[in-house]
Amino acid sequence: MALTDLQRQHLEVLKSKHGDTEILSKKVIFDTIKDEGFKPPYWLTSSDKREKRGYFRIPYDLLDDTVSDKDLKKVAKSVASKPPVSKKVVVEKTKEVETEVVNKAISFIPEVDKDYVQFGNYKHISNIIKSKIFYPVFISGLSGNGKTFSVEQACAKLKREMVRVNITIETDEDDLLGGFRLVNGETVFHAGPVVDAMERGAILLLDEVDLASNKILALQPVLEGKGVYLKKINKWIKPAEGFNVIATANTKGKGSESGAFIGTNILNEAFLERFAITLEQEYPPVATEGKIVRNVFTSHGIEDDDFAKNLVDWADIIRKTYDDGGTDEVISTRRLVHIANAYKIFGDKKTAIDLCIARFDEDTKVTFNELYTKIDADPVLIEETVEVVEDLDTTPF
Repeated sequence: MALTDLQRQHLEVLKSKHGDTEILSKKVIFDTIKDEGFKPPYWLTSSDKREKRGYFRIPYDLLDDTVSDKDLKKVAKSVASKPPVSKKVVVEKTKEVETEVVNKAISFIPEVDKDYVQFGNYKHISNIIKSKIFYPVFISGLSGNGKTFSVEQACAKLKREMVRVNITIETDEDDLLGGFRLVNGETVFHAGPVVDAMERGAILLLDEVDLASNKILALQPVLEGKGVYLKKINKWIKPAEGFNVIATANTKGKGSESGAFIGTNILNEAFLERFAITLEQEYPPVATEGKIVRNVFTSHGIEDDDFAKNLVDWADIIRKTYDDGGTDEVISTRRLVHIANAYKIFGDKKTAIDLCIARFDEDTKVTFNELYTKIDADPVLIEETVEVVEDLDTTPF
């Protein structure tokens, strides 16, 4: 890239002012250049130079050895009257600016999903969030039955910010509360999502909390609603009005006896005791679930009420069999939505079903397929369905 005289002057000013610091924030770049009487150098903040949000790599390598001593002296003279800015001051200044921009410009309010249908514990969740009272809630239930989605959509409708943290066995205090990060050659403290939620007065959603190890106990004071002490920076964080904690899990924190949810752990009793109530989430009623599937169809321009009804009836029978111990698998509401989307993509009912139940073992797939053909009297499905092997151990029918 050949530099224009103006672009070369921009680079020379930045190099004279900030030395070997190659990554600078947009504000520092613009302020430095404007202080020398130039207009904002937008070419230095183009997407190809972006290092991370708000920071850009300065292409000093475009400067060659043909710069004359006269030019260098001119630049040096123009900045000599101003006190030098150390790298540390630049980092601290840009860190403060970045924090201010993030707090004001980024909204954590989820988007409203027009296809969402309220059911189950939605009203309880909505009332708790609306109250702005600190009242930690634990929501348990089988996978894919709308636990997380209901919290998200309640926040979306009430225009409340939500910070979601997906918990794993590796999640620790540093991930939750924050820790030191290397920024622009300096070590600075970066607040974690829990601190962000507290300061914003947002809803903190701890998703899949029963996968956590005992490191989750770092949240004990947070669950008391009194604030948390960040010992790494000797600072006390108090929650803003409206802050609350909602946790979702497949179990109630007592482990999974059936083995269906491998990796879930037995959570500390003192941790669980800090949740005011536990909401048990069930799959939606048949009528409600039918509306959910039809809404997905409608969003894709599909009108097929019979297929929607058959899918919901099929899932309902399988779940009742699961409750009776006749099968180890279920068709979740989430999987019905997957099938509805697959129907739009592939344009064929059998293909949509087959691809979306392929995650199950072979015996279960055959059994589920056979059941669907009995519900949907479509000749094509019956003709193409694999013959069911008799006396399958997993066959509940």
